[in-house]
Amino acid sequence: MINNQKVLGLLGICTKAGDICSGTDICIELIKKHKIKLIIVAEDASERTKRKFEFLCKEEKIDIYFFGKIEQISKAIGKSNKAVIGIKNVNLSKEIIKIINGGEIIG
Repeated sequence: MINNQKVLGLLGICTKAGDICSGTDICIELIKKHKIKLIIVAEDASERTKRKFEFLCKEEKIDIYFFGKIEQISKAIGKSNKAVIGIKNVNLSKEIIKIINGGEIIG
């Protein structure tokens, strides 16, 4: 069972730390510049968006997870209507992956 609140909380921390980018275009740009460690795509994003990021992340060897709803993710980062989020911080991305995979948060 994924602890959604912990993941959303970590997304908020990433935002405050300035280690996040949101939106399709900027995420694609930063993936190509190798600045992204993790991509999170909302489960209710369009199939086209999911396929595009799945392909890109596979190509660039970046972890990708389909998590939450657009509304939840957007609220967690304080923006509206964001289906795609890129995490730049390697440690925060590892924590998010651990929680999504059923592990526990540090602390």
